[in-house]
Amino acid sequence: MPRRPIRLTGAAETPPLRTALRELRASLGVSADFPAEVLAEADGAVREPVLPPLDETGIPFFTIDPPGSVDLDQAMHLSRREGGGFRVHYAIADVGAFVRPGGRLDAEAHRRVQTLYFPDGKVPLHPPQLSEGAASLLPGQTAPALLWRIDLDAEGRTVTTDVRRALVRSRARFDYAGVQQRIDKGTAEAPLALLQEIGTLREALEVERGGISLNVPEQEVVPRSSPAAEPGREPGPQQGGETYALEYRAPLPAEAWNAQISLLTGMAAADLMVAYGTGILRTLPTAPDGAVARLRRSATALHIDWPHHVSYAQLVRSLDPHNGRHAAFLQDCTTLLRGAGYTVFTGGVLPAPAVHAAVADEYTHCTAPLRRLVDRYAGELCRAAVAGQEPPQWVSEALQALPKEMAEGARRAGAAERGCVDIVEAAVLRDRIGEVFDAVVVDVKENEPAVGTVHLQDPAVVARVESDGADLPLGERIRVRLTRADPVAATVLFAPA
Repeated sequence: MPRRPIRLTGAAETPPLRTALRELRASLGVSADFPAEVLAEADGAVREPVLPPLDETGIPFFTIDPPGSVDLDQAMHLSRREGGGFRVHYAIADVGAFVRPGGRLDAEAHRRVQTLYFPDGKVPLHPPQLSEGAASLLPGQTAPALLWRIDLDAEGRTVTTDVRRALVRSRARFDYAGVQQRIDKGTAEAPLALLQEIGTLREALEVERGGISLNVPEQEVVPRSSPAAEPGREPGPQQGGETYALEYRAPLPAEAWNAQISLLTGMAAADLMVAYGTGILRTLPTAPDGAVARLRRSATALHIDWPHHVSYAQLVRSLDPHNGRHAAFLQDCTTLLRGAGYTVFTGGVLPAPAVHAAVADEYTHCTAPLRRLVDRYAGELCRAAVAGQEPPQWVSEALQALPKEMAEGARRAGAAERGCVDIVEAAVLRDRIGEVFDAVVVDVKENEPAVGTVHLQDPAVVARVESDGADLPLGERIRVRLTRADPVAATVLFAPA
């Protein structure tokens, strides 16, 4: 499911943002560097991986990822089936071919849990010689994979699923803009052109079952002219030096179609594990009324019309991520995903709830093992299910502890994301201290009614507000004055004007 991506470009990579982001990583106790013994074991695994006998390098796979990506978890090939329908070949990087259970690489992966993303870089789950090298599905490189074959009918519904270990080789690496351009111009070859057809069918099935995909825009921090340099304006005490603005980049349709292939695989994996009687699901309960009420206040703050007879799903599907107000609201919608977690089940007894509310079906994570620990275990369980075998002992022994490990990893990732957002918003506002903005009070502390949260319309910032003792008017529009914006301290603070 979506996270809130923020990216630095150009001069925005200079201090104070770099300094603040470096200090955030230090405060979280995370580093991109790996211990020497872990790197040594990774080097050995690269030299002597455990390779499968099945060779499927004849399938012309391709990858679709953001520009510059080298940790490539997935490669696909799409085709039509004789008699109608489609065949999806989806190769997932086989981390198990390199990571020895109980070894130092394995222990380090359990410590890190997942790759952490920052606007200026990432803290990876696995050493780069694996995640960006031998285990990555790079074009022209033969690599071990868990190869999924999912047959669909003419409406895009799953007919049969198979997964097994195989050697694969990607033939081409595409980025989203390039894919979109080829499809729009009609120059895409059949396997790539089918992405639109299958993706569109799967989107229609998502609507039918009541699922919701959030097309969360990427936020880009870009430099802007310093107020001190603008004609006729004298610099204030906080002005001068590097200043920044936040811009949204709306996702392309090709990104949504690509996400539908991953979603399809996660649902197929959940179906395999449910039939098998043992597995780990990604679950999300229905959002509580209070969370939806807060989201309605955010909609009001951003002048988004949300009639009470319109469902959340209907509203989300009506939004245009190219519209700045809609883009900001889609960012807010990710708050309804905060209750997501992982639930283990054995003996055929499913958890309650067993479904993911946003997917509106049983679902699991299995398509990003280079970046997420749990995916390696889900892949092994699915392979065992198809083969009719008991799961590997190392999987069974680790399974019960995985939800807690993943929850801790999610907590750390959430802290990193919140810290990045706070830093970026402080950097965007740091030259505007003293200015007055229109806002809506979207939250008030239960035991401190003078402290709460406001949502500004322009810029689309959510931040803390503190009054001089008077109760804040929850859900109402107020004027607020910016009193603090410190990127290094990751702090933005407003007061009623």
